[in-house]
Amino acid sequence: MTNKHFITAGLLGLFSATTQAQDLTVTVTNLTHNIYFTPIVAGAHDSATEIFETTTAATAELEELAEGGDISGVSSILGNAGADVIENPADGLLASGESTSFVLSNSSGNDYLSVAAMMLPTNDAFIGLDSWEIPSEAGTYTVFLNAYDAGTEANDELAASIPAFPGGDAGSGGSGVTTEISNATVHIHPGVVGDDDAEGGISDLDNSSHRWLNPVAKLTVVVE
Repeated sequence: MTNKHFITAGLLGLFSATTQAQDLTVTVTNLTHNIYFTPIVAGAHDSATEIFETTTAATAELEELAEGGDISGVSSILGNAGADVIENPADGLLASGESTSFVLSNSSGNDYLSVAAMMLPTNDAFIGLDSWEIPSEAGTYTVFLNAYDAGTEANDELAASIPAFPGGDAGSGGSGVTTEISNATVHIHPGVVGDDDAEGGISDLDNSSHRWLNPVAKLTVVVE
């Protein structure tokens, strides 16, 4: 298992003493302009557990999260593996520019961190961190997260295919960007196309409001 699920990880601060970490405080920040994150699920777990893997077909549990924001299945995967799990720390949607924090324990061999949440409005995009090895030395670490495509739904960008449009800025009448799934495995999301026609065009997403680039989220992890 490799740490292939983040763009970069920078060490901001490191105490000189090496310690066996027991608790970590995790802060998730939404870096997008006008995209919301659905309820977040996170867990500290063992090396044998993972919630997604690139170039591999999404599980049913990940599909539920990526298409509809349902974190219960992924939470069960983590919980059944003995992970310390947190659900919905923001108590609902996490808007652009906002942050939410929570505490996890990585005792009993739970030395890996995973985080996921659907991105709205999208068809099946999600923020994801899978099996990031928690540093054994106390300090503050930053990890930037990509948006992933679950590969389970065509990115047609139509309101009828997306469970919600937070902010009330849904377009209508789009013909659909595509009706095909070009890659049926989990992969880096290609991004939103959008258009500037609120009552037609190819997309119901606004190209001046809903466009985003990776990274889409920042994790600040404080290891005690």
